[in-house]
Amino acid sequence: MILGITGHRGLSADVEREVRALLRAELAAYDAGELCGVSCLADGPDAWFAEAVLALGGRLEVVVPAEEYRAGLPVSHHATYDGLLARAAAVHRTGLRESTEEAHMRGSEILVGLADRLLAVWDGQPARGYGGTADVVAHARRTGVPVETVWPEGAVRD
Repeated sequence: MILGITGHRGLSADVEREVRALLRAELAAYDAGELCGVSCLADGPDAWFAEAVLALGGRLEVVVPAEEYRAGLPVSHHATYDGLLARAAAVHRTGLRESTEEAHMRGSEILVGLADRLLAVWDGQPARGYGGTADVVAHARRTGVPVETVWPEGAVRD
């Protein structure tokens, strides 16, 4: 089973704890030997999902949206990003240089194309910019990839 991840960044510490637990519970339902997670490794749900997949003994594949993608992530996340990228069994690239909204959406389209199912850490609200979680969910639904929303009851994002 190949699971992709998309989700909101910048969640509070309380929501992070709940989302991490929900992701672990979702992934626990799969046989680790058959589990493959696909992530762009952004700070937040992308990285939490990747860490959980690896902790369960699953395989990690990474989509890099742009050559300059890492530079656009928070400096505090670089070590996590680098560590997860180093553990990836496969890396897929868009071929784009600049880390723009368009590149991020293109990366998400590749991710959805690889996935049998998409986990979305999503509050159900519209995207705040092109390529946001809602756009990725809409793309998955248009292309027939089942989407499972993972969102703590009563949680809000800033």
